[in-house]
Amino acid sequence: MLRGDGKDVNLVNELPSMTSVRTTEVLKFTASELFQRLFREGIELVEETAAYLDGDGRSESRLLTRSAALSYASESMKLTTRLMQIASWLLVQRAVNEGNLEADVAFQSRYRLATREAKPEPLSNDLPATLVDYVQRAERLYDRTYYLDQKMYVSVEDEAPVNGVLSQIERLRAAFG
Repeated sequence: MLRGDGKDVNLVNELPSMTSVRTTEVLKFTASELFQRLFREGIELVEETAAYLDGDGRSESRLLTRSAALSYASESMKLTTRLMQIASWLLVQRAVNEGNLEADVAFQSRYRLATREAKPEPLSNDLPATLVDYVQRAERLYDRTYYLDQKMYVSVEDEAPVNGVLSQIERLRAAFG
């Protein structure tokens, strides 16, 4: 395209891309106090749960019936997996904040939280109350981090255009090459 002074201008390249806008938002969030609190909460929950499963939880599981012990083993494995997913996501966000990982890289699906396949099944009444509490806390934390993941890393294709003019220019470019 020509400007009035005869110089070529590429309007599309001069406007901020949706990805760069999204990257800026990710960087703001990872530097925020909200993220710092979420990070501390997540890591503390991982540490508390690990201490419980290695200590009191192990003792409590020995007192359960065979059926309840199997349920305990299954729930503790699910809990551990869920917490590792959360911790991994939090560590990626911290790496972005510290400059050890480019925000654009964090958009890749391997760094994102997976969609939960189904609503969790109700927990057995035979499980220790402490385990049930950790499972419930982990599920609430996962829901919060998943919500943030979706808001921060929504794909550019799913987003509404930031600029209507840019959208029209992109359509023209696609139509006329």
